[in-house]
Amino acid sequence: MKLVLASNNEGKLFEMQALFEPLTAHGVSIISQSALNVPEAPEPFNTFLENALTKARNAARHTGLPALADDAGLCVDAFNGLPGVDTAYYATQFGLPKGDDNNVTTLLDQMKNIDNRRAALVSTLVAVRTPDDPEPLVAVGRAVGEITKERIGAGGFGFDPVLFIPEIGKTFAQLSPEEKNARSHRGQAARLMVDLIQKNWL
Repeated sequence: MKLVLASNNEGKLFEMQALFEPLTAHGVSIISQSALNVPEAPEPFNTFLENALTKARNAARHTGLPALADDAGLCVDAFNGLPGVDTAYYATQFGLPKGDDNNVTTLLDQMKNIDNRRAALVSTLVAVRTPDDPEPLVAVGRAVGEITKERIGAGGFGFDPVLFIPEIGKTFAQLSPEEKNARSHRGQAARLMVDLIQKNWL
């Protein structure tokens, strides 16, 4: 079974292919929507769940294949959960171009005088068999940590260099891909989704 990943983010695709490796034994392979020329879906909603569902339905509609979508973001306690669903465009709200590096720069600048550094990376995964699947599979992962005062580590992508995980004493950017996948928001959600797909679809 081919499962379309509704994302054009190469870092996310690399992580997902590793995380969904357990399904390959069942003949499931993940392909990027960009390989099938699927246009990006609008993400007009205020929740990760609604946006992920919209992206999954869009990919299934354009390909005729089951689809998997992830909507993820950073939820900062001091900002009442923002930037949330607008994480990818965070820097643009402050006059900088869209991009991971600008997002991190903006976050560090906005938090320079804030003592409450608690934040969580949240991932919501949704899988649908068809565009109109009435029973989408939903899995949520949450990695809680603290925003550092500066970038630490050279690995990962997104906010990985500034999300410090107290119990391991490192940021996600300091971990190997395997270590990160074992603890990250996306890793948690993916393991739940693999289990749901095995139980419900295979």
